[in-house]
Amino acid sequence: MENRSSRWDIEEVEPETPKPEWFEWAVSQRPSSNQVTVDNCKIHYLKWTTEKAEKPGILFVHGGAAHAQWWSFIAPFFAKDRPVAAIDLSGMGDSSRREEYTNAHRVSEMAAVIEDAGLGPKPVVVGHSFGGTMTMCFCGKHSSELSGAVIVDSFVRPPSDDDDGPRGSGRPKPYFPDKATIARRYRLSPYQACDNEFIVEHIAQHSVIEEERGWTWKYDDGVRGRGTQDEPLADYLRNMDCPKALFYGEESFLLSNEVLAFTSKQFGGGDHIIPFPASGHHLMLDQPIGFIAALRAVFAGWGV
Repeated sequence: MENRSSRWDIEEVEPETPKPEWFEWAVSQRPSSNQVTVDNCKIHYLKWTTEKAEKPGILFVHGGAAHAQWWSFIAPFFAKDRPVAAIDLSGMGDSSRREEYTNAHRVSEMAAVIEDAGLGPKPVVVGHSFGGTMTMCFCGKHSSELSGAVIVDSFVRPPSDDDDGPRGSGRPKPYFPDKATIARRYRLSPYQACDNEFIVEHIAQHSVIEEERGWTWKYDDGVRGRGTQDEPLADYLRNMDCPKALFYGEESFLLSNEVLAFTSKQFGGGDHIIPFPASGHHLMLDQPIGFIAALRAVFAGWGV
């Protein structure tokens, strides 16, 4: 006798937010999952299939407590004619954990992925938030090896400002009984509202992992609250040997007139400083198509 489930056995599922066609196409372009070992730590990265690599590659670098999938709806739009990869920095995403996290480790991880993914000889690095800060640190050592660097809503604070940016709460990560429950609890960090709920839902699905105690966030507690106050970020920016650009959200909670003015001073006349109206800190979530268009325009201006 055929075993059929009754309508009462069907699991109740919350309806998903409708997704536009461009987003559906982007996330259907499934990247390969790869890893490279850096200082005894396995670093995971995603790489998208390239039809014909004619232009410099791109490395996308996520923000704090985030992961490579934050770029999965952006990266495919650049993979037609160049190699494109997105890194999971150690202690985040699907990369392994370390006993101690340093900015030197992050720089080495980025360099290793650029080499392992074949993004050279002179790729572009695009970093958001904490990833933007790590891009500055990377350029402090490797800017002559790049075709350009794009800093996304990451700023250099003036010497009079001792605020090192947002930090973790110090509370241990919570655990939840199932994936659906924890996914509903997901919030952008640092928090902001986002009208493109379908993007937030997509990121949430890739932000969680099942452990012995239940479902929790993928990042290691140890990565939270690591400052960069000892890094000469202004010097890194000012002395870059490659073109650079700053994208920022006009409604970003990180932005003040003083911080923007000081950061802008580190950019030269040929560099790009591009504000995104009606956008917060996570501006590529607020205006993804505008973000893609702005990147394309900057790359064209650089001849890359």
